[in-house]
Amino acid sequence: MLSAEALRSLSPLAWARYGAARIAYARPVVVNGRKAVSIHAADGTPIGAAPSLDLATAAIRQHGMGAALVH
Repeated sequence: MLSAEALRSLSPLAWARYGAARIAYARPVVVNGRKAVSIHAADGTPIGAAPSLDLATAAIRQHGMGAALVH
C-alpha cells in the first residue's frame, strides 16, 4: 500500500499501472452497428465487453474490481 504522499507523486502512467488490477472502466462503443460496452483495465488494456452498462458493471464487480464509467 502506498502512502498518500506517494500516491500524489505518481505519474499518469504509474497511476494507471497501480490501479490496473484494482480498477476497470467501461465505455460505450458500437460494434457491428450495435451498441455495446467495452471493459478496460485502468491502464487501458481491453479485458472484456458486455451488451449493457449494467452487465459490464456487474462483471467488473464480480472480479473484485472497482468500476468507473468513461464517456
